[in-house]
Amino acid sequence: MIISEKFPRYTGFDPLIPVWCLTPDSKGSFHRFFDTSAVSPSGRYVAVLQMPQEDRLPEPGETANVAVIDLHTGEERIAASSRGWEPQLGANMNWGPTDETLYYNDVDTAIWEPICIELNLLTGHKRRLEGGIYKISPDGQTIISACMKRMRRTQFGYGVMVPDVFVPRNTGFPDDDGLYATDVQTGKRRLLVSLRQIVERAKPAIDWERYADGECYGFHCKYNPQGDRLIFTMRWFKTDEEQPWNMLHKQALKFWVLTMKPDGSDIHVAVGPEQWDKGGHHINWFPDGRRLSMNLCLDGDKQLYLVQVNDDGTELVKITEAVPGSGHPTVHPNGRHMLTDAYEKEKVAFDDGSVPLRFINLENGTEKLAIRIPVGNPGTSVTPVLRVDPHPAWAPDQRHVVFNGYVDGTRRVFLADFGPLLK
Repeated sequence: MIISEKFPRYTGFDPLIPVWCLTPDSKGSFHRFFDTSAVSPSGRYVAVLQMPQEDRLPEPGETANVAVIDLHTGEERIAASSRGWEPQLGANMNWGPTDETLYYNDVDTAIWEPICIELNLLTGHKRRLEGGIYKISPDGQTIISACMKRMRRTQFGYGVMVPDVFVPRNTGFPDDDGLYATDVQTGKRRLLVSLRQIVERAKPAIDWERYADGECYGFHCKYNPQGDRLIFTMRWFKTDEEQPWNMLHKQALKFWVLTMKPDGSDIHVAVGPEQWDKGGHHINWFPDGRRLSMNLCLDGDKQLYLVQVNDDGTELVKITEAVPGSGHPTVHPNGRHMLTDAYEKEKVAFDDGSVPLRFINLENGTEKLAIRIPVGNPGTSVTPVLRVDPHPAWAPDQRHVVFNGYVDGTRRVFLADFGPLLK
């Protein structure tokens, strides 16, 4: 990977590896998520979102900038604007199969409906696709998402902003909401599998009658690297509130992690409420596309472990007991290493508003503090949704990592070379 000398080096807390700040001259910048490469397929460009402000939640219709950074030249340019963003995953930007195409969320404010924009970075041409985007398939042919409007019912920060009156409310497990799929070629969206169909077909069986008097919503979804299976998560709560919002921060939710084939068939519960109730977060695919990794409490001691489970829910075990779980973990394709960060208030974080990027050797159970990055954002005094999570994500070369930080009074995006630690 060619990295321009224009990018200043980040040397805070003496990182073990080379680190560059990719956004030294812009404010409010961040990349999408720990399971998505912000780096283009060729390794030349990085896509980031630039918030217009950092001290409050966005208003419906408020725009943010979609920026593209050229790693070779050091140039940053505003490629588009979006009204379909929130402060955790931004506009859910996904690269297509080549550097030419970038996909991101927007909102049609005439009807307050989420849309997906396909942006040709060579010509500037934009094409509108139905529905929003959460993840694109590895072959670039299909886009999947839960309802981007409804996400705010369970948690702020991950969907799109529209006026509250345009956000549907679910009862039980409805047959008109669930996991959606958009055909990239035609731009048409369909309901791939409804929440009702999921609870009727999942194995092991979900006791849906037990949860019938509550509300269920879809949330995360992601393809495995091979593109032949996907994860979809459901969240359930029961409330007497007239308009429930951000319920994750008000009460305990019930979570299901489901896996299925890309056509919505062969649905399995990988992790259900009986496990998740003990505490846990951030599930992801192993490189083999058959196992899942996540942080989970297993023993009733509130200790977060790094665990793995098969996509059908079998063989739930600790990956290692030598180090605790935290943050957003991913297993490197070599199978020997895991990378994760930490939330600002987790035990492995520091007491000065900085957090570690932890490089874990799964063979011998040791870890290295690769990078220590400040994330403390004064905006969290207004709402915790404005927190800055590093979300470390591997680039296509499986050597470099893009992550977020809060340095010199604003959100910034960084690139690290983990090559020296992968040897």
